[in-house]
Amino acid sequence: MKIGIEAQRLFRPGKHGMEVVALELIRRIQRLDKKNEYLLFVKKDTEISGISETPNLSIRYIPSLSYADWEQVGLPLALKRTKPDLIHCTANTAPLICPVPLILTLHDVIYLEKTGFGGSAYQNLGNLYRRAVVPQAIKQARLIITVSTYEKNIIIERCQTPADKIRVVYNGVDERFHPDHHKDAADAFRRKYALPETYILFLGNTAPKKNTPGMVRAYMEYCDNCKSALPLAITDYDKRHVEQMLRARNRMDLMDKFIFPGYVPMEDMPLLYHNARLFVYPSLRESFGLPVLEAMASGIPTIASNVSAIPEIAGDAALLVDPYAYKEIARAIDKLAADEQLRAAYRQKGLERARLFSWENAARQALDIYDEV
Repeated sequence: MKIGIEAQRLFRPGKHGMEVVALELIRRIQRLDKKNEYLLFVKKDTEISGISETPNLSIRYIPSLSYADWEQVGLPLALKRTKPDLIHCTANTAPLICPVPLILTLHDVIYLEKTGFGGSAYQNLGNLYRRAVVPQAIKQARLIITVSTYEKNIIIERCQTPADKIRVVYNGVDERFHPDHHKDAADAFRRKYALPETYILFLGNTAPKKNTPGMVRAYMEYCDNCKSALPLAITDYDKRHVEQMLRARNRMDLMDKFIFPGYVPMEDMPLLYHNARLFVYPSLRESFGLPVLEAMASGIPTIASNVSAIPEIAGDAALLVDPYAYKEIARAIDKLAADEQLRAAYRQKGLERARLFSWENAARQALDIYDEV
């Protein structure tokens, strides 16, 4: 077969979520499948590492003025020219008029819910675009891939989609995430990002679902109840937002407890986890929750939300909390940070749980879906 894969933002700097999933999946498909021919449709960007052409995979750059123009005009024209047997769109949306059979990866439908707005202007524009495109894309897709049973049930209910049209393919965790990093590498990483010897790790984000205000409130509570509170490292987040939260509660005395290493690229993430005492992920809404698995595979005890898909992915290998209850989050942080035996137990559980999820398995399932379509 000649198989097209849409991965418009694969080469963007500052990859997150869906771009990481697409990259890892394509890498494994490229490694496993030498039979089919692949056309990878992308937008040219400043990041060119991560994947390269092989005899059966070619990269096709499509010029565009915007995300919508690329997907709704550039991609259909490219599909008409190249005539693949199918196209796999990897990031929730697809051309409204698709000239070849479509497989759609629908990571989530959060933007169709009331909680879909409240972020940055860029995030809100993206949500508006998805609201317009996704219902039609669902209708025309031959099959839909989603990343958890939880999200499958949401799609069935909210989008009136037949259950037999949806396949659940769990994300994996990269082999780079493991607990056995060399001390010299860990020390060099801390110097590079001006990090202390250990810290509590939280992956910051302005999206409302990430619950950053709730995490800051929980950390303030933890500091009030613990004389030797660990510092909190918040990645990819503007410190001015935290200053505003602390100033509103007259707690600027805690500002020096926060560390802001900025955006940490994919290649450095394993050491970011490795140096943490524990990882906290109090998200309000997730279709999967990949960072939970990455932390577990790194041997880092994890506190995570007891809502949406996170319990399905974490099982009993994370300390689950109500993300809306900041005092409960604070108590969990205090408990796990102070109890070495409890951390060791969650570390072992997490390592065992993470082994159940692999990108190779996800790629094999995707190949089966290509064959089916």
